[in-house]
Amino acid sequence: MGLSIGLVGLPNVGKSTTFNALTKAQNAEAANYPFCTIEPNKAIVPVPDKRLGELAKIVNPQKIQYSTLDFVDIAGLVKGASKGEGLGNKFLSTIRETEVILQIVRCFDDENIIHNEGSIDPLRDVEIIEGELILADIEVLSNRIDRLKKQAKADKKAQASLDMANDLIEYLADGNLARNYPQANSDEYAQLNNEVRFLTDKEIMYGANTDEDGLLEDNEYVIKLKAHADANNCELIKLCAKVEEELIGLEDDEAQEFLTELGVEESGLEQIIHKGFKKLGLMSYFTAGVQEVRAWTIKQNSTAPRAAAAIHNDFEKGFIRAEVIAYNDYIECGGENKAKEAGKMRLEGKEYIVQDGDIMHFRFNV
Repeated sequence: MGLSIGLVGLPNVGKSTTFNALTKAQNAEAANYPFCTIEPNKAIVPVPDKRLGELAKIVNPQKIQYSTLDFVDIAGLVKGASKGEGLGNKFLSTIRETEVILQIVRCFDDENIIHNEGSIDPLRDVEIIEGELILADIEVLSNRIDRLKKQAKADKKAQASLDMANDLIEYLADGNLARNYPQANSDEYAQLNNEVRFLTDKEIMYGANTDEDGLLEDNEYVIKLKAHADANNCELIKLCAKVEEELIGLEDDEAQEFLTELGVEESGLEQIIHKGFKKLGLMSYFTAGVQEVRAWTIKQNSTAPRAAAAIHNDFEKGFIRAEVIAYNDYIECGGENKAKEAGKMRLEGKEYIVQDGDIMHFRFNV
């Protein structure tokens, strides 16, 4: 769907280890599903969904096809990135093309792993990265203000945009993220953001990279990072990058047993993938047949014709109606035929809003 999550972080915080674990997760599925790495810094990762396994038990398909999510390993960041220091220009241009930022933050002590800043301080690390993003936003907004000043001389509407831009640049200069701007829901801001594409307007998730002990109980670093995430209405996911690498390659039962021993229900990578999927406003519906059981990725609140386009554009153009069975009904009835007999299959038209987990079959004519 062209939507992606960008991994950012300072050196030696676990960003590369996390991305490598995601890449291995993608490669681990390669024998069964057609996932591939488009570029060395991009991984297309399957979205774990136990519902597909339950459908497969009933249908016994030749293969299972999961929804996927794109992760991009953003070029390294150093202070001064907004001014082009290090790989700053590449960092900023790449992150601008992503929809969600996953910021990996180190939250553990280890004298054998040197921190780039000389000590462990998650809030300082966050401030460095977000400070560079803010400076980059200020630069592009300054250029926009120069143009608005010229337009405002002849266009009163441009004056309103100029007033907001001047107010916003002061807000950013105080160290605030554009996504928290009090007028961020206004039409003027939306138009300005469409033109400028603020880096600090993007959704942010924090990946608190801990040691194994930190998975069981929040340490002081995680507690501080959680408070910051809550204050900025951001998601925080706790993970141990080292453990995530160890989990890759284990059978599902072995991996679950390992996690249980650590006192966690779901791996950090699975949390990242699931929460990232939701942050992008995505959901899945299913098709179930003997050739394959498949999850199709669509935007939340999609109509049936729009959902059909995920399979093929002709399905949307020639849409007649959709045969729909809710997931729970499909499982409880034991398949499509019994669901039909029980009156659980519905015929839905063009206005139907697809629900997460719907099992669907489209009728169309082109």
